[in-house]
Amino acid sequence: MTTLFTARRAAVARLLEAGVPDAAQDVAVLLAHVLGCDRAGLALRSPQDMLDAAQLARLTQTIEARATRQPVSQIIGARLFWGRSFSVTPDVLDPRPETECLIAAALAVPFTSVLDLGTGSGCILMTLLAETPTAWGCGVDLSQAALAVAQANQKRLLPQARVTWGQGSWFDPVQGQFDLIVSNPPYIAANEMATLSPEVRDWEPHLALTPGGDGLTPYRVITAGAAAHLNAGGWLMVEVGPTQGAAVAGFFRDNGFSNVACLPDLDGRDRVVQGRLIGA
Repeated sequence: MTTLFTARRAAVARLLEAGVPDAAQDVAVLLAHVLGCDRAGLALRSPQDMLDAAQLARLTQTIEARATRQPVSQIIGARLFWGRSFSVTPDVLDPRPETECLIAAALAVPFTSVLDLGTGSGCILMTLLAETPTAWGCGVDLSQAALAVAQANQKRLLPQARVTWGQGSWFDPVQGQFDLIVSNPPYIAANEMATLSPEVRDWEPHLALTPGGDGLTPYRVITAGAAAHLNAGGWLMVEVGPTQGAAVAGFFRDNGFSNVACLPDLDGRDRVVQGRLIGA
């Protein structure tokens, strides 16, 4: 038997030794997961509460996983996004706070149908549909493993009747038109991959991180193909890297979109490019 205080202190020391940033915060999340409570519940526990052998073993296992720089979301199998918990595995990107900027932009325009290209965990599509009860949507991904994660999230959050799925490259499996197309495509340039944190570079799917080259190829494909799948007056919105806004906005204009704008994230960096199909 070990006290909560002793176990927590040892866990923080182990992660600091491994060079993990925000070690104390990560230990709190992992410890709450092991104990079956949330962070608020953990805060209510006495430092002198005892961990039994099974709890201590499970904590040790999770801390050692984090010491290898495996993301916390993969270890606990979930990540909060726009107030909802989404299942996360090594087959999908960890839902990121900056992607909520895309959600905010999309919810600011009217839509009853939405297409999510490169859906991954499905967090973007599921959130938009959950926040817009009259809408339906389609999620597309090249990875069957990613689609399985998205479908599992959908089963917990939304009726099957509101969602369709397609496996393939971008628009290849898509039929019909939509009021809104959204995407958070792979956009990291090949020469930037080595600069990523170990949590991203070593644990997240490279297929969802980089298309190679300058990182802009998905935007060229999406902006060129979107008009064929948008209703008149429909919107296209994509997440971009902080240095890509101007280039991607140019692709929008070259492919017939009006009302083109770059929207910033909370740090003031370009994060979302949006445009409306001319002919509205």
